[in-house]
Amino acid sequence: MKYDFTTVMDRSGKDALAIDGLGSGWAPDMPREDFDVIPMWVADMNFPTVSTVTEAIIKRASHPAFGYYDPSPDYFDSIIRWQEERNGTKDLLPEHIGYENGVLGGLLSAIATFCSRGDKILLHGPTYLGFTYSLDNAGYKIITSPLYIDSDGVWRIDFDDMEKKIVDNGIHAAVFCSPHNPTGRVWERWEIERVMDIYRRHDVFVVSDEIWSDIILRGNKHIPTQSVSDDARNRTVALYAPSKTFNLAGLIGAYHIIYNKRIKSRVDKEASLSHYNSMNVLSMHALIGAYSKEGQEWVDELCETITENIEFAYKYIKDNFSKINVSKPEGTYMLFLDCREWLEWKGMTIDGLLKRGWDVGVAWQDGRQHGGDMHIRLNLALPMSRLREAFYRMTKYVFI
Repeated sequence: MKYDFTTVMDRSGKDALAIDGLGSGWAPDMPREDFDVIPMWVADMNFPTVSTVTEAIIKRASHPAFGYYDPSPDYFDSIIRWQEERNGTKDLLPEHIGYENGVLGGLLSAIATFCSRGDKILLHGPTYLGFTYSLDNAGYKIITSPLYIDSDGVWRIDFDDMEKKIVDNGIHAAVFCSPHNPTGRVWERWEIERVMDIYRRHDVFVVSDEIWSDIILRGNKHIPTQSVSDDARNRTVALYAPSKTFNLAGLIGAYHIIYNKRIKSRVDKEASLSHYNSMNVLSMHALIGAYSKEGQEWVDELCETITENIEFAYKYIKDNFSKINVSKPEGTYMLFLDCREWLEWKGMTIDGLLKRGWDVGVAWQDGRQHGGDMHIRLNLALPMSRLREAFYRMTKYVFI
């Protein structure tokens, strides 16, 4: 490969939550002294980002003035080009794009334009913890429509259940996660069409979180929610960011795409009210550096690397960890392990299993934070050498 996905970076002391945040309460515990940390919990990557990002930041930082500014045409052009070349979007204009400090901030700004505090919001479960924490904190009530695993081991939407939940609870807003976190499901066009038709028939406003849309595994294709119909285009706020794709979460910066002028003006107004939803100049240049030709090549290699990591981990679990159930992801770099049968077999609690991993440096995440009562979420975006070491430790010390 042209780019480096094998070097093991030392992230300790470099402001990395994945390492320096261990033992902070909601994070995994620190390991025993005889084990180093293999970070497999918080959803950031243990790969160095593409060099065009750091080059763009360094070039801008070499100029000694950082005063007020407006986003440059290059910022909008980079997003438009990226969306066209990655997702086939043909008619995106700067007027459809708006900055957001983060996807969760964009989510709350969008929901606030159509809902009152206390209103009910539909989500599919299991659910990314950021959604539940943000919506709960903002005073909304979450109604969950559970996904299910079919006979082929694929996560599916229960369309009848979601429609019943919408009708029974008088729901007028929903969050659609595409690709889905934490299951890693990349929805097919027919699935998105059917979801959006249900939302149309019941006049449900949609926020589509597509932050994972660049990390698609071999043989799969991301379909933008807004692309499946004219109605979907006009009732959906889509949220994107380079942060997940290029490991830029620490720089802050996401964006929305809204085609409906009325919705766009309302969301922009809501986002402006705090006076803190504003872009950092270095974040802008980081996006421009990321959304470059070299950035595209880097992402293609990243997806191949993650595909190999997923294949290795999935096969290893199937071959070696009896009664641990897992569906193979189609996107993202996360695995969602169902440990129920293993825990019942061993007479152990999920807390005990989590602790076994944490003690030997396998810093994985409690799946209960995402709605899986006996699940573990596992981040596989790390060099293969570290992935193999993590599974060696699981075999020797954890699943015994």
